[in-house]
Amino acid sequence: MHIAFNMWCLWDLGALCESLYGRWTYAAIYLITGVAAGLASVGWNPGTLSVGASGAIFGLAGALIASFYLGELSVPRVAIQGTLRSLLFFVGFNVLFGTMMSGIDNAAHGGGLVSGLILGALIARLAPQQDNVGRRAVVLIFMVLIVGSAAFGIHRWRGSGIHFGRSGVDARENVDRMIGELQKKVKQSPQDASAHYALAHAYFTNGQFPEGEGELKRVLDLQPQNIRARMDLGAAYLDHEQPKEAQEQFTHVIAQDPNHVGAHAGLGVALADQGNHAAAIDEYKNALRLKPKTRGVYYRMGISQAELKQYDDAIDSYSKEKDESGDDAELENALADAYQAKGMTSQAQEARSKAEQMIGGQKDGR
Repeated sequence: MHIAFNMWCLWDLGALCESLYGRWTYAAIYLITGVAAGLASVGWNPGTLSVGASGAIFGLAGALIASFYLGELSVPRVAIQGTLRSLLFFVGFNVLFGTMMSGIDNAAHGGGLVSGLILGALIARLAPQQDNVGRRAVVLIFMVLIVGSAAFGIHRWRGSGIHFGRSGVDARENVDRMIGELQKKVKQSPQDASAHYALAHAYFTNGQFPEGEGELKRVLDLQPQNIRARMDLGAAYLDHEQPKEAQEQFTHVIAQDPNHVGAHAGLGVALADQGNHAAAIDEYKNALRLKPKTRGVYYRMGISQAELKQYDDAIDSYSKEKDESGDDAELENALADAYQAKGMTSQAQEARSKAEQMIGGQKDGR
């Protein structure tokens, strides 16, 4: 649905942009604002991969809004007002949708929109006529310089971690070579926390947990307030069945940022892994209070509630997880266990049967 909606918007806005600006200007706007959207995404979420066309589509919308608002183009005023309202509704609806749904990169949307507004305003004011090729070219080159300067600024802001983080995507083919490059980097710049951070994740990719742990600790020596590194260290401890150490890291993050949803959820898992399910439930509730639609937390809370024989609460939590994240075999089996513990045999059999069907469907798919 997301791809289909993007393509519909591109078809609709693209046709309008192409007719208004001309073919080559339209293509340049799409490309420039798409790059700007990507830069905004990297700047805001440097450790997250983001794909899609919606940043550039927001760029087209921004360019049209600015041009229509300034009213320097040869389009009837009545048509401008109606189209402007539609564009503003499109932007407002999608920003609201992005804040409500997980997995949507609003940073990219914002970068595309802002760069599109700037570019549309410059075109409308300085080069509204399609046949004025020289002025159009100057405007586009000026915008390329702005985006290039932003890229340079983001690289300096985020440091070498951007470069090495990107390399990490390809590192699975040759992780040893990447580790060697990063080892040289940290040797040359031992105070570069971002290089130590990248090396830690290269070690983790290669299955070298002690070395990765050591590099994350080095990052925290250099930057004690680095929440991302501390969260990653806590997650690594959980993966390697060291819940007490994970608890220490997540507790430290909460002391820095009491509203960190991931830290509360991670602390809940660490406490549950140590058998302290009552305290774990409190942390899961804290995470859900801060962000009710956090995926996986209801499921984890249900497990702890079942361990405490709070089966009604566990069933309620599993049902909420189904509503938030969708159904799967693991969730149905957990529901079946809770129903069985309450003596609800028919419901338990139904859930178990559903889980078996899901597992069978997965095997058929393979």
